Amino acid sequence: QLQASGGGVVQTGASLRLTCAVSGRDFDHYSVAWFRQNLGKDPVLLVATNWDGTRQLNAASSVKGRFSISRDNAEKMVWLEMNNLKPSDSGVYKCAASWGSSELKPADAYHIFGQETQVTVSS
Repeated sequence: QLQASGGGVVQTGASLRLTCAVSGRDFDHYSVAWFRQNLGKDPVLLVATNWDGTRQLNAASSVKGRFSISRDNAEKMVWLEMNNLKPSDSGVYKCAASWGSSELKPADAYHIFGQETQVTVSS
């Protein structure tokens, strides 16, 4: 199971750190990712990291250089650091996991999603 937290309402240009707490076994056998979903649309894969957090996939060009993902396998935690936030970053954020060590996967490879957290960036 995964549970995201840390969302809120922030102003344009602010930073925010989301947290995903993971429970279950073999966490280090999974790649993990963050998705954003807006009303009426499919979730969008933003960033992903491999089993030990040493590589990052920037799947969404809009967040490159601003968002970074990290993980701690011992603590079973995943984080999304978001900087220089824009109103277009608003949405529901979800962490997800996919069996297999590589971060190089398409969005539909992620089938384990956790509880979401809302991020609203005001202009």
